[in-house]
Amino acid sequence: LSRLYKPDLTECFQNTVLVWFPCVYLWLLAPFYALKLYCHDCGCIRISTLCTAKTVIRGLSFQNTRLTFTIRCNASHTNLTLTHCRTLSPSLSLTLPLSPQVLAICIIQLERIRGCRSSVFLFLFWVLAVVCSLVPLRAKIQLVMYEGITTDIVRYTTFFSYFSLQLAQLFLCCFADQPPEGKTVLCIIAVPLRLVVKGYRTPLEAGDLWNLREEDTSDKIISDLEEEWTTECAKLQENTMAAGVALGTRLPDQAQILRKLQKEQSSGFCLLRTLARNLGPYFLTGTMCIIFHDFFMFAIPQVLSLLLGFMNEEDAPLWKGYFYATLMFLLSCLQSLFNHQYMYTCFTVGMRVKTAVMGLVYRKSLVINSASRRTCTVGEIVNLVSADTQKLMDFVVYFNAVWLAPIEIALCLFFLWQHLGPSALAGIATVILIFPLNGFIAKKRSKLQVQMKFMDGRIKLMNEILNGIKILKFYAWEKAFLEQVLGYREKELKALKKSQILYSISIASFNSSTFLIAFAMFGVYVLIDDKNVLDAQKVFVSMALINILKTPLSQLPFAMSTTMQVKYNCIFSMVPLSSLSIFFSDGEGVLIDNGMFSWTKEGPPCLKRINVRVPQGSLVAVVGHVGSGKSSLLSAMLGETEKRSGSVSIKGSVAYVPQQAWIQNATVQDNVTFGREKQKTWYQRVLDACALLPDLEILPAGDSTEIGEKGLNLSGGQKQRVSLARAVYRKADVYLLDDPLSAVDAHVGQHIFDKVIGPKGVLRNKTRVLVTHGMSFLPQADLILVLVDGEITESGSYQELLSRHGAFADFIHTFASNDRKESVTETAAQRGRTSFFFLTFHILTGVCQFLASDCLSFLPQVRLEMYMEYFKTIGMAFIIPIVFLYAFQQGASLTYNYWLSLWADEPIVNGTQVDTDMKLAVYGALGIAIFGTTVAISVGGIIASRHLHMDLLKNVLHSPMSFFETTPSGNLLNRFAKEIDAIDCMIPDGLKMMLGYLFKLMEVCIIVMLATPFAAVVILPLAILYAFVQSFYVATSCQLRRLESVSRSPIYTHFNETVQGASVIRAFGEQHRFIVQANKRVDFNQTSYFPRFVATRWLAVNLEFVGNGVVLAAAILSVMGKDTLSPGIVGLAVSHSLQVTGILSWIVRSWTDVENNIVSVERVKEYADTAKEAVWTVEGSSLPLAWPQTGTIEFQDYGLQYRKGLDWALKGITLKIQEREKVGIVGRTGAGKSSLALGIFRILEAAKGAIYIDGVNIAEIGLHDLRSRITIIPQDPVLFSGSLRMNLDPFDTYTDEEIWSSLELAHLKNFVSNLPDKLNYECSEGGENLSLGQRQLVCLARALLRKTKILVLDEATAAVDLETDTLIQSTIRQQFEDCTVLTIAHRLNTIMDYTRVIVMDKGHISEMDSPTNLISNRGQFYRMCREAGLV
Repeated sequence: LSRLYKPDLTECFQNTVLVWFPCVYLWLLAPFYALKLYCHDCGCIRISTLCTAKTVIRGLSFQNTRLTFTIRCNASHTNLTLTHCRTLSPSLSLTLPLSPQVLAICIIQLERIRGCRSSVFLFLFWVLAVVCSLVPLRAKIQLVMYEGITTDIVRYTTFFSYFSLQLAQLFLCCFADQPPEGKTVLCIIAVPLRLVVKGYRTPLEAGDLWNLREEDTSDKIISDLEEEWTTECAKLQENTMAAGVALGTRLPDQAQILRKLQKEQSSGFCLLRTLARNLGPYFLTGTMCIIFHDFFMFAIPQVLSLLLGFMNEEDAPLWKGYFYATLMFLLSCLQSLFNHQYMYTCFTVGMRVKTAVMGLVYRKSLVINSASRRTCTVGEIVNLVSADTQKLMDFVVYFNAVWLAPIEIALCLFFLWQHLGPSALAGIATVILIFPLNGFIAKKRSKLQVQMKFMDGRIKLMNEILNGIKILKFYAWEKAFLEQVLGYREKELKALKKSQILYSISIASFNSSTFLIAFAMFGVYVLIDDKNVLDAQKVFVSMALINILKTPLSQLPFAMSTTMQVKYNCIFSMVPLSSLSIFFSDGEGVLIDNGMFSWTKEGPPCLKRINVRVPQGSLVAVVGHVGSGKSSLLSAMLGETEKRSGSVSIKGSVAYVPQQAWIQNATVQDNVTFGREKQKTWYQRVLDACALLPDLEILPAGDSTEIGEKGLNLSGGQKQRVSLARAVYRKADVYLLDDPLSAVDAHVGQHIFDKVIGPKGVLRNKTRVLVTHGMSFLPQADLILVLVDGEITESGSYQELLSRHGAFADFIHTFASNDRKESVTETAAQRGRTSFFFLTFHILTGVCQFLASDCLSFLPQVRLEMYMEYFKTIGMAFIIPIVFLYAFQQGASLTYNYWLSLWADEPIVNGTQVDTDMKLAVYGALGIAIFGTTVAISVGGIIASRHLHMDLLKNVLHSPMSFFETTPSGNLLNRFAKEIDAIDCMIPDGLKMMLGYLFKLMEVCIIVMLATPFAAVVILPLAILYAFVQSFYVATSCQLRRLESVSRSPIYTHFNETVQGASVIRAFGEQHRFIVQANKRVDFNQTSYFPRFVATRWLAVNLEFVGNGVVLAAAILSVMGKDTLSPGIVGLAVSHSLQVTGILSWIVRSWTDVENNIVSVERVKEYADTAKEAVWTVEGSSLPLAWPQTGTIEFQDYGLQYRKGLDWALKGITLKIQEREKVGIVGRTGAGKSSLALGIFRILEAAKGAIYIDGVNIAEIGLHDLRSRITIIPQDPVLFSGSLRMNLDPFDTYTDEEIWSSLELAHLKNFVSNLPDKLNYECSEGGENLSLGQRQLVCLARALLRKTKILVLDEATAAVDLETDTLIQSTIRQQFEDCTVLTIAHRLNTIMDYTRVIVMDKGHISEMDSPTNLISNRGQFYRMCREAGLV
């Protein structure tokens, strides 16, 4: 110490240790840092002003050091009387910095060459250099003040210059250099600040966000992961081979080892190992940060102990107190910095894991075959990439807590032992009691993961409802499916409620853990020996350690729970899904040799004894009844089925046209070119050959018009022709065509056959396999395959088969007369509707991109109404007691803490304190009051969640068809998956946390101000700063959350689209392009997510520094008031102020979570304001139960518009259809045929006039009253996953006998009787385990079961063969003889015996009479019949 009794270090120490310390840091770590730069090249940065300034200042420092060194050397030689230390130390102190100056210049240049914009390494070096120079600086200033500057002006000038240059270097290190050319590098300080400020001022848009860094992109992550995965699989194979060699010929043992390795590969741990190897090194840097954080965290209580010791010493100099206060502040700041660097690293790793899992799931969805799709539906995949990936990210964040938390607990107990001796064992006992409780709760909660199963079921069902919403509307089945969804939801909420109650008990045990441990330890400490006294140092250092102990105690159960959930998720994500195999040959076009195929490995074969040899360039027709295996044969050729035996080979590239056209949500041109460059001449030729040019003239933007999801705004025929055009444009070698002509007009079908498929078509030199029901095309086929029950019974040319006089010949003779009469008329109303849809989009939006947009207003902050809406849903009567309980709990906490400070200040008499038993009893009584409160919020959250989901479901199901035609299903699925999951879990958890910590913060502020009232002067400005920074952040965070939500929906839509069209994508070999598209969508979503968590870290660091300001204020003010304040009150104030940083951090996190997730309430409530249908049922309706009794339909000046302000779809329709009348409705494209049917079912409401059924105005009755009393057989047969019985009778209204009778009449009885479970046979999603024709027959069986007085047929037999069509027509004539039948014209020969035919043209009736009279009039109907070959 110096003469002035001020703290000082010897000159020898200043000139050696303080100089060496930063130099040693630089020397030791520079090689490792150089190696890191060498391994991570981000591109060269051009020489900038910042880089030049750094180099110049570094050079000046070098020159300054050299000058000082020269002066000191001269002084040393002239003054030989200096002591050894004084001679050596200046030389060393100036020689040592010379080499770091040169090294630092080299590192600056190396960083520039390797593309490092900002250097943490050099920043820490300058911080250490400046901090170590502060002591010599103070000593020099004191000497100058004492001796004057003239005594050694050169030495002082050079030192002050050197220090100024160090400060300048430190300042310049705070700025990032420009990014390398073509690279995106993130500055973690400057960019978030700019983004946050911009988000506060104006609504953020996607263009405001920075691009992802290369290492965060899907391409980079997945390619690295695939490389690691290949290595992992190669190791497994090597192990298998080694095991095989070791076992020799013991085949059973070999098989057992192989099964074990396959099990290991499919269990998910293989994936986890690969992820760990790929992302582990970066994750380890975060682990190092959390270790440093823990070091500083445990140092703070030791400094607090020194500060309280200082308060007890009456003669201690004040500088000690200020030193301890400043040291606590610095340690707190370092703790915050390392903590948030760790969190940043974890979130970055979590984001990369999420990208990797989504990429892997997408790639898997491209290779799953139909058997695997039955175990892994679209709904489950959507749930996996939405809710489950979030749990994986949580796992990354909390993984370190699994091993670090026990170490932290052990260290806490070690330090407690030092203060309280063996009494610390009481704390250990309490921890041991709390541990099993939390372990038990975690175990119970992991068992409640069945909630996930119910959630998957609900999402899967919702996906099917959204896909088949049109059928639900037509059949008035919304209520039945609503009940099914609510059934899943109730089970899900029941599991969630149990889980939340257990979680609340866990939180209650955590909240009370501080008190319980303190009560146990202090109680044992004072009771075992009267001489044991609780002074401020023991009490509040112990309390600080116990508060540290709370964090690992709370994190451990959560970390264990998250690990359990990830185990479940990993196993789920790694369900082994069968991949596909296609073999390519050099000989025949298509060759199948003795093939046997089935849809599943265990299931019965769908094709047997198949031998097919298709010569190159030939046309092969495949014919057979419904369900005979025609589509299965094409699937076998594509490798989509399980090959039991035999071989399949295809020569060259393949193009495939499925029976149900798969259309992308893209423009017509994109659908046709399908990823290939547009060749204008060939493109026009393809459109002409596929008869698409007339359709393009109707569309508002021609071939640039966007087709809606699943082609919802195209008719069936248009979709099929676009699908065919896609295949033709491809110029493939082999064409597999699955009945592409069934959904088009006869003349269009003939045109397509002649121009595309036939001997003179554009594909004449290609190998073509055509599944068809059209007899007229068969004579031109080179080979005909006849399939019966999965076997080829006959094969040969048309003439060969006729000459054999077999089953095929009989079939041809029976139906040849009908063949030329066969006329499949496109659902022209649907085709007409196309023009109206597109015209609407054109008028309302100016662009057709409207279909794919998720419209959301970007508000600066979440509206207060959303909170009010949420709380109103819970009920204010529930909210007020919750707030009161929290206030009471925190009041009790404040009281028992204050009581503890009074106890600590109690004077010691004869080495003991008086009335310790009474003090302990009061302390215990006050502590017990803090239990409870969290269960109430959980229950309230479940109440809100139930109501909000119910409202969303009802709002969606009550929406009109136009809503579903303009809203992508991905958006709706996102609401039911991610948004509802947020309302279920995230909001209640966030509210629990936010309320708890908000009241805790109030308690801390009150305690600090009670101890030092002057602290209010500091706390008030800090509170204003806190509120200011928070408001900046919340505005930006909510917008980023919205941007992320909006960018998430296209991912789900794309996943949905891909899974449904997987067979087409695989056949065309377009997997890579779709993977690239998926990567772009995922990257775009992560572009919104990444700034959000960076901004969160930015806010947390800023606010924790505010909290550290409270620590500094409390400590400094306590030191200043040393003479008036007792150690007990100081200990209370400072130990509580130490909690502020953690409290602020948790308030930010929970408040942000609530703010971000309350957006889910907004998005769920969004559909409450959309247009709704009329009511389903009218209360007090006098409608007779048997209505309609006769089936008369009357149109009175009826008019229909698709939107207000558009042209009339129907105008001035006045028409009366008598009971039992059979009416056919025909017309050209856009004539308005289907508009009549839509009007009868009130899918569209009348714009003028009215429709009367049996004299009742249908506009005055409920929609379900109307739709349940009339029946339609739609064009697209839709089935739902569930039993066959449920698909026929979802309300369980009919008996089994009635259902079997309807199946018999629909010609399905034999088929269903042969099924394993008969009526309980499980249909897969979309009914994919039935053929298209069988699905159409199921729809017929539905109509036969209902047997209403009015039946509407909408191209109901397009997908069935002629024989089955004849059977269906005869069934309809017999069974619906007493009914009014309206048939929208399909095969014209089927309506030639109807009582009347209505010919529609441009929305009005142009002709109406009996078919005979219309033909004799030689009008429009006559011309249509002539085209169809009927006249």
